[in-house]
Amino acid sequence: MRVASVAQRLTVLTADGNAADVAQLSDHRFLPDPQAVYERWDEFREWAADRVPVSGGTADAVVAPDTLGPPVPAPRQVFAIGLNYNDHAKESGVALPEAPPTFTKFPTCITGPHGELLLPSGSVDWEVELVVVIGRPAHHVKEEEAWDYVAGLTVGQDFSERKVQLTGPVPQFSLGKSFPGFGPIGPWLVTPDEFDDPDDLEISCTINGEEVQKARTSSMIFPVRELIARLSAVCPLLPGDLIFTGTPSGVGMARTPPRFLSAGDMVVSRIEGIGEIRQRCFA
Repeated sequence: MRVASVAQRLTVLTADGNAADVAQLSDHRFLPDPQAVYERWDEFREWAADRVPVSGGTADAVVAPDTLGPPVPAPRQVFAIGLNYNDHAKESGVALPEAPPTFTKFPTCITGPHGELLLPSGSVDWEVELVVVIGRPAHHVKEEEAWDYVAGLTVGQDFSERKVQLTGPVPQFSLGKSFPGFGPIGPWLVTPDEFDDPDDLEISCTINGEEVQKARTSSMIFPVRELIARLSAVCPLLPGDLIFTGTPSGVGMARTPPRFLSAGDMVVSRIEGIGEIRQRCFA
């Protein structure tokens, strides 16, 4: 199942590419607010299994890209993982981590899948990431049960202002990665059952058509199930929380010379089985 925010209303996508408004299709059993559904995710999945049409619906329309918002517009917690691919750790010049380096992207940076990105400086970098959406309260979750707590997967970009991020005396990861628009996600949430193997998806990023990142999520040092187990061992994960799972190699800061985004650049981030998000940069 694919779940989207279309014109700020909870929407399910049908097999023919149309969209069904959940509030109308459910006779208002579920609110139109896309965020509210995660508190009732198990109930929603059970209802959708019987009621979501293969095609058609009560509020069908072709989804225009500019109507799509973030499938999770107001998460309470946003976790982000650093150095979660071998090649990215190597290009960063650091040893492979023994535990997931974890920071946050403040929720005000979350935005929709398509739009413009204001560059606050000439030091903004790109990091395509698989984003996990939590679907039920998770605390002290066993690794082998972790996927049971996942509502779905989506595409994300962890845009990073490197000067702010690396300002001393200690790095300011969360601030450097939380400017407005620095957390686009989408284009929709895809439930894990839609994938042959949700742990092995191609992930890539292009800038102006040039491929700058490409890998498979099976290359993660800490896979999704381990991230959920480790994070939930420390603090409860809440329905609708996001986990940005890390980026593969190819970021601009690691290049010689370093390369950053400029006005006019088009950043396209893709993940197999989910889709793509697009940001046009401006200064």
